[in-house]
Amino acid sequence: MSGLPGVPEQTRPEQGAPDPLRAGFVVGLDVGSSVIRCHVYDQEARIRGSSAQKVESLYPQTGWVEIDPDVLWVQFVAVIKEAVKAAGIEMNQIISLGISTQRATFITWNKKTGNHFHNFISWQDLRATDLVKSWNSSLIIKLIHGSCRLLHFFTRSKRLLAASLFSFTTQHVSLRLAWVLQNLMEVQKAVEEGNCCFGTVDTWLLHKLTKGSEYATDFSNASTTGLFDSYEMCWSRLIASLLSIPLSLLPPVRDTSHNFGTVDEEIFGVPIPITALVADQQSAMFGECCFHTGDVKLTMGTGTFLDINTGKNLLQTVGGFYPLIGWKIGQEVVCLAESNAGGTGTAIKWAQQLNLFTDAAETEKMAKHLEDSEGVYFVPSFSGLQAPLNDPHACASFMGLKPSTNKHHLVRAILESIAFRNKQLYDVMQKEIHIPITKIRADGGVCKNSFVMQMTSDLINQNIDRPVHIDMSCRGAASLAGLAVGFWTDKEELKKLRQSEMVFKPQKKWQEYEMSMENWVKAVRRSMNWYTKM
Repeated sequence: MSGLPGVPEQTRPEQGAPDPLRAGFVVGLDVGSSVIRCHVYDQEARIRGSSAQKVESLYPQTGWVEIDPDVLWVQFVAVIKEAVKAAGIEMNQIISLGISTQRATFITWNKKTGNHFHNFISWQDLRATDLVKSWNSSLIIKLIHGSCRLLHFFTRSKRLLAASLFSFTTQHVSLRLAWVLQNLMEVQKAVEEGNCCFGTVDTWLLHKLTKGSEYATDFSNASTTGLFDSYEMCWSRLIASLLSIPLSLLPPVRDTSHNFGTVDEEIFGVPIPITALVADQQSAMFGECCFHTGDVKLTMGTGTFLDINTGKNLLQTVGGFYPLIGWKIGQEVVCLAESNAGGTGTAIKWAQQLNLFTDAAETEKMAKHLEDSEGVYFVPSFSGLQAPLNDPHACASFMGLKPSTNKHHLVRAILESIAFRNKQLYDVMQKEIHIPITKIRADGGVCKNSFVMQMTSDLINQNIDRPVHIDMSCRGAASLAGLAVGFWTDKEELKKLRQSEMVFKPQKKWQEYEMSMENWVKAVRRSMNWYTKM
């Protein structure tokens, strides 16, 4: 997932790329929250052609975030055509297509006609806030927590420990889908008649690309919905039953690298195999070649996502790291633990719309122009605060403003807030996940900002590797798709093809930031519980 939408619509092939007649090409797409991006890759994993378009979010009510599916479909088809044209190749040279998508954004549609009942409801949407609060404080959840804690005491079952810590969030599909089923009569009726399809972005795109002949999701996407039991590797009967969501509404779950079917010939003129569906963060993890236990990925796009490879083990923590399926390829299942923070690329885009700067690339120079932010702090909570504070009612805010404050101070405060949130997430990971860190690799649009990268490296006292190409969700989708058709042999070959652009090493001690971070935390706490009702 990329954060900053200031990208060229088309990019010509890289210099020195191999002969385009060699073996064919793989296409990797990433349907992010801010940008939909497509790259055409050759066998050396070089980008031969690219295209990107901005994804426009709709805000029909306070706290609601939607995407128009008709617009998204037109953009999706367009970026593929433009990227292939930019690569100077023909559609029939594409041997495989891999699709990475933003997670937990969903839609429902009429099974017979294919017409959607509503817009995509984004993972950033807060319409289910009251439902989340009600369920998390309910007697049923308290009983589940209590009984699972007791059973865990005797059995030491990891699954029971996870259940004892389970809570709903607005980012889960679960309660937003429950909201749809409770409030949209057309959907209720279609469900009763067995004429309703549900899908996250990947499922809907697969259905559209195959003209309705294929209907599925993969394990990485399913595990992010809040409706999936990652221990049993199937949809959760318990959660579906609690929320009155029919299991028949949920799509079949397939391997991440898998033959999902073929693009209908009418769309691009030739049939193209679809051989990977993957959630964006898991895709970025794969693209970064974080294949081993202890490998860490820091994505700074629309939001910030910190993931650690936990091998075969699903790990749930009290502080806000949740277990996910990274990918499933045949018998191999790789698990991740993840936490996230909102308002990363979103905050930079917002500041750009206020004319604090023209191009996001300017922000690094603006921040370095100052010694400090002169006591100004920014709280990046446009969609509430996530782990470790978990407050959907928090507001975004500037604090410490003075008559001498100028736009440079505001921009620096925004960038510092991103690094401080990175530090918070890293500290929770260190405290609660007892796996030695082997490497940290960054991606996403905001990782191009060396001020944020260096400050984060200082704060966590770790080296952070930034790759040459930062669109790792595209790269991961292409890698998974290429492996499925033998375009690349194995993960060892992919590791050799990955290129590092720069490694950021700690230059200052954490103590030099300690006072600033304490004041920032104070500002964060004063922004909490601001909205009493969404």
